[in-house]
Amino acid sequence: MAFGEVTVIPVNGHGPEDVVVDDQGRIYTGVDDGRILRVTPDGKRIDVLGDTGGRPLGLEFYGEDLLICDAKAGLLTMPLAGGPVTTLATSAVGLDFVFCNNAAVASDGTVYFTDSSRRFGIEKWRDDLIEQTGGGRLLRRTPDGKIEQLADGFQFANGVALPPDESYVAVAETGAYRVARVWLTGDKAGTRDYLVDDLWGYPDNISTGSDGLIWITVASPKVPALSLVQKLPAPLRAGVRALPTALQPAPARECGVRGVTPDGKLVHELRGEIDGFHVLVGVRERAGTLYFGSLEDNAIAVTSV
Repeated sequence: MAFGEVTVIPVNGHGPEDVVVDDQGRIYTGVDDGRILRVTPDGKRIDVLGDTGGRPLGLEFYGEDLLICDAKAGLLTMPLAGGPVTTLATSAVGLDFVFCNNAAVASDGTVYFTDSSRRFGIEKWRDDLIEQTGGGRLLRRTPDGKIEQLADGFQFANGVALPPDESYVAVAETGAYRVARVWLTGDKAGTRDYLVDDLWGYPDNISTGSDGLIWITVASPKVPALSLVQKLPAPLRAGVRALPTALQPAPARECGVRGVTPDGKLVHELRGEIDGFHVLVGVRERAGTLYFGSLEDNAIAVTSV
């Protein structure tokens, strides 16, 4: 199904990658110069709540704070009212974070979050997709501050979500066109399978909606040139990575979102081009409204389910 009417709301910054929405309809996002912004529903007022000093990506509400996955600065918090940043972690199980990306918060305050790559930071995200390093990992931080690694070997571990019963953690694998499930409870605890496989494009952030569905962004259709590059010998892949960004395989303007049940059944899918908005990488559903973030535009977007 094509997108219906979409309202594009400009923000005073580039790349509002993820979005969360409070009870007043205010939208929180982070932009690539490190600022955390709060935008009124009509877009007429934008408050700067603080600055991470890095590159904020995934956001979650965390009590009276905002939990921030910062690709450069690590796992952070900031008061919802605005203020200084607190660093929760910059490493886990002996490895520094290379690309802290996205998170989900359980009802008891446990945080599940991704470190997308062992080799490439955010400036080189294309390189991980080219090399298919399989170095993404899923981490868990308990309320007492302890961090453990739950799963490893993801092809660019990206968005994270929990179903309403918190029986598993969903993890988007951008480089493999799928969303994995790492089971936490029941007979499957400790195992991994797939919520959605063989998507038509590259999944990015995911989130659990007020409707109980898991919402998945598709930032771009599959890029045939990238699939070809991935099959090249290592020296040739390195040569492609050395090219200027403008000459490397690039995302298309088409994008989409889909809402699936916790067992993977498709309920909603929107797909197409949005005027003034592309590389849709963040999605939140609240009371039948969808809010979108973008990696490349200076705007967020809003539409109805």
